[in-house]
Amino acid sequence: MSATELLILSRPDLLSIVPAAARVALTPNRLPEPGEQYGFHFDVEKCIGCKCCVVACNEQNGNPAEINWRRVGEIEGGVFPLAQRWHLSMGCNHCVEPSCMLGCPVEAYTKDTLTGIVDHDADICIGCQYCTWNCSYGVPQFNPERGVVGKCDMCHGRLTAGAQPACVNACPSGAIAIEIVDIAAWRLSPENGNAPGLPPVTDSLSTTRITMPKKAAELVNAISRVDSERIQPEHAHASLVFLLVLIQMAAGAMGTIALTGGSTAWLAAAVAVLALAAAPMHLGRPIHAYRAWKGWKTSWLSREVIAFGLFAKAAIAAAWFGTPLTAAAACLAGLAGIYCSARIYTVPARPSWNSWLTLADFYLTAFTLGPTLLLALGLINSPIPSLIGLTAQFTLTLYRRNIFSSSHIIERRSTALLLDNRLRPGFIIRLFLTVAAIVALPNFPIGAFLLALMAELQGRALFFQSVVGKSAASAFLTPGGKTA
Repeated sequence: MSATELLILSRPDLLSIVPAAARVALTPNRLPEPGEQYGFHFDVEKCIGCKCCVVACNEQNGNPAEINWRRVGEIEGGVFPLAQRWHLSMGCNHCVEPSCMLGCPVEAYTKDTLTGIVDHDADICIGCQYCTWNCSYGVPQFNPERGVVGKCDMCHGRLTAGAQPACVNACPSGAIAIEIVDIAAWRLSPENGNAPGLPPVTDSLSTTRITMPKKAAELVNAISRVDSERIQPEHAHASLVFLLVLIQMAAGAMGTIALTGGSTAWLAAAVAVLALAAAPMHLGRPIHAYRAWKGWKTSWLSREVIAFGLFAKAAIAAAWFGTPLTAAAACLAGLAGIYCSARIYTVPARPSWNSWLTLADFYLTAFTLGPTLLLALGLINSPIPSLIGLTAQFTLTLYRRNIFSSSHIIERRSTALLLDNRLRPGFIIRLFLTVAAIVALPNFPIGAFLLALMAELQGRALFFQSVVGKSAASAFLTPGGKTA
């Protein structure tokens, strides 16, 4: 075979000069019918790990090198000399039940009724990054320069024009293809979407079909991802830390006021307003924060925005009218807002968040800081609620770390490893501040409050930093240590 012929066979964009009978169909020759949609098919054995698909995707969509809507990971198994390593090329899986779409507070995601493609509208996106937490595959990517999220849309424009998606077109070995998926049949039997190095297909019913090499079943050791031990702390999200701790403190203070019959609701209202003022700072496009309520039917983030908005208004009403009824209404709105906050984070894609411990942690912050603030200001006399809250929070912090370290879920064990190693200084400081607040509380309530506040801020920062999410396998080594 001549060099020219080899070049033609290794370049799908040159296949137009190859006789039709010799071509392999990599895209369907018809549109999906009702009950069907497009999906990717990836053949692991054909992939050579060249990352042409990554480069083609970035070039097609104008993304910088560090933002990859399609990524190539690595999996391995067996025992030397019968060891094997393969590659996984993954883009958006255009799920039947896309978690990114269900969680979006501004309805920036849509699922095309004809093709089943999950599309994202950057003009609507406010850059809250909630979808990046919701997706088990780590598909949506946040672009800090633009302040919005982006993701693979299966090159919808190319498909509708009769061309192949960029990744399909660029693959020299034909490892990536587009096929038509029978949605009802896939719901009943989606196991072909599972593969080593990928989250369970049942998380959101990914429609990507994976073909594993036949020899994979013959290996002695199970196949696993090569990057499972390569974990890094996440961002602390300072504005979210500030928002959550202060709004929970305000709710706790309002609850204490409602129970004791106090008349200091202005304090709780002021803290709530201060916290909400900081909320948009987390967004990539804070000027569009007003859109965040739109997805209230499916998004817990939208529900949190509504609940805490009502809480702030109810707290102001309680301060203005000073009646037990308005105080009780404000307390209920605050408790509802905390519940919505916890539900934002209890998603399958983040196992260490996806636990009753998150809800307990958030409510304990309210139960601890609310009464402690009022005690520090001399508005209540008993330190007992604060002592109970601080002791319970200290116990919960240790309990979470201990059960995660022995969990069968690798992401939870990874969280415990971070707390024991990279994040150990912050974890010890969080425990020390809590104990110091307990010791100071009887005689120095102001100092105890400041210590308790710093402890909760540190604890919430660790909440974000220590989370290890599910995702598709990444490359073992990449330039600069970045996944690709």
